[in-house]
Amino acid sequence: MLSANPPTLVKCPTCKRIVPWTPEQLFKPFCSERCKLIDLGEWVMEEKKIPGEPLIENEDNEPFWQ
Repeated sequence: MLSANPPTLVKCPTCKRIVPWTPEQLFKPFCSERCKLIDLGEWVMEEKKIPGEPLIENEDNEPFWQ
Protein backbone atom coordinates (compact mmCIF):
# COMPACT_ATOMS: atom_id res chain seq x y z
CA MET A 1 0.00 0.00 0.00
CA LEU A 2 1.24 3.48 -0.84
CA SER A 3 1.20 5.98 1.96
CA ALA A 4 0.05 9.46 1.01
CA ASN A 5 2.34 12.31 1.93
CA PRO A 6 0.87 14.62 4.56
CA PRO A 7 -0.16 18.01 3.14
CA THR A 8 2.19 20.94 3.44
CA LEU A 9 1.17 23.20 6.31
CA VAL A 10 1.47 26.99 6.09
CA LYS A 11 0.57 29.84 8.44
CA CYS A 12 -2.29 32.13 7.46
CA PRO A 13 -0.65 35.52 6.75
CA THR A 14 -3.40 37.31 8.68
CA CYS A 15 -4.14 35.29 11.82
CA LYS A 16 -1.19 32.84 11.79
CA ARG A 17 -3.50 29.79 12.02
CA ILE A 18 -2.01 26.62 10.49
CA VAL A 19 -3.58 25.90 7.08
CA PRO A 20 -3.17 22.70 5.03
CA TRP A 21 -2.07 23.40 1.44
CA THR A 22 -4.62 21.17 -0.30
CA PRO A 23 -6.97 21.58 -3.28
CA GLU A 24 -9.91 21.60 -0.87
CA GLN A 25 -8.58 24.70 0.91
CA LEU A 26 -10.27 27.42 -1.18
CA PHE A 27 -8.62 30.48 0.37
CA LYS A 28 -4.99 29.36 0.61
CA PRO A 29 -2.68 30.69 1.88
CA PHE A 30 -5.41 32.20 4.07
CA CYS A 31 -7.49 30.13 6.48
CA SER A 32 -10.78 31.77 5.51
CA GLU A 33 -12.42 34.32 3.26
CA ARG A 34 -12.46 36.73 6.22
CA CYS A 35 -8.65 36.65 6.54
CA LYS A 36 -8.29 37.02 2.78
CA LEU A 37 -10.50 40.13 2.79
CA ILE A 38 -8.65 41.62 5.77
CA ASP A 39 -5.39 41.28 3.82
CA LEU A 40 -6.95 42.80 0.69
CA GLY A 41 -8.24 45.74 2.74
CA GLU A 42 -4.76 46.37 4.15
CA TRP A 43 -3.36 46.58 0.61
CA VAL A 44 -6.19 48.87 -0.56
CA MET A 45 -5.67 51.21 2.39
CA GLU A 46 -1.92 51.17 1.59
CA GLU A 47 -1.06 49.73 5.00
CA LYS A 48 1.00 47.20 3.04
CA LYS A 49 3.28 48.32 0.23
CA ILE A 50 6.00 46.95 -1.98
CA PRO A 51 8.93 49.35 -1.64
CA GLY A 52 10.17 51.14 -4.72
CA GLU A 53 9.56 54.00 -7.09
CA PRO A 54 6.23 54.39 -8.97
CA LEU A 55 6.37 52.56 -12.28
CA ILE A 56 4.34 54.88 -14.53
CA GLU A 57 3.77 58.62 -14.32
CA ASN A 58 1.98 60.85 -16.81
CA GLU A 59 3.38 64.02 -18.36
CA ASP A 60 2.22 66.17 -15.42
CA ASN A 61 4.35 63.98 -13.11
CA GLU A 62 1.22 62.60 -11.43
CA PRO A 63 0.54 58.89 -10.93
CA PHE A 64 -1.54 57.45 -13.78
CA TRP A 65 -4.47 56.48 -11.51
CA GLN A 66 -5.32 60.08 -10.52
